[in-house]
Amino acid sequence: MNADLESFVPLTFSRRGVQRLATTNAVAHDTTFLVGLARAFYWKSLLDTGAMKSGSEIAKNEGLHHSCVNELMRLTLLAPDIIKQLMAGTQPRRMTLMWFQRNRLPVDWQAQRTIIDGFK
Repeated sequence: MNADLESFVPLTFSRRGVQRLATTNAVAHDTTFLVGLARAFYWKSLLDTGAMKSGSEIAKNEGLHHSCVNELMRLTLLAPDIIKQLMAGTQPRRMTLMWFQRNRLPVDWQAQRTIIDGFK
């Protein structure tokens, strides 16, 4: 089983050597984001079923800092159409897991859509 993996990341270079993603409509799955989203929903189900009592307990079980668990669990508040974009790989390229970890996510779905539209 010797399969090569290949991924295309469209970049542009400025005169100062700064890299940024080029605007493209190509489908590109952000696997880091998808894994984070999956973990968030898994942890939410642990809390909902009573298998775990708190985010801190999940963090202790996973060997993570409690803030990591809480930051990722905020992703479960994403509007369904935004999650659908992520699953299809059609989300704006600047919409990354890191952005959501560093910025507050409004609970209101319309406010979320306004933020996502700002990425385009």
